[in-house]
Amino acid sequence: MQWLYLVLAIVAEVCGTTSMKLAAGFSKPLPSVLIFVFYGLSLTFLTLALRVMPVGMAYAIWSALGTALITAIGVLWFGESMNALKVISLILIIAGIAGLHFSQEHLK
Repeated sequence: MQWLYLVLAIVAEVCGTTSMKLAAGFSKPLPSVLIFVFYGLSLTFLTLALRVMPVGMAYAIWSALGTALITAIGVLWFGESMNALKVISLILIIAGIAGLHFSQEHLK
């Protein structure tokens, strides 16, 4: 169940960050309100996932996958640029998560 909570936390965080972009500096009411709704949901689900998961691992996955997904949304939806350095940086983030995961497994 903790993995479902973590996935929901990531999806809500990505929706919240996308709402930030759509809010245009709080000039659009609905996306502005949705920022707080989605971030509230995200932190709620993350808190539920942390009942079982190690905090470092859960937070690393939450923040890194959120970063990767919001980068993809920026490129695909908002027309932001993608270059080799961004791709390499995202790969390094994913490698960092894998390293944290394997270090946790090693401790068991």
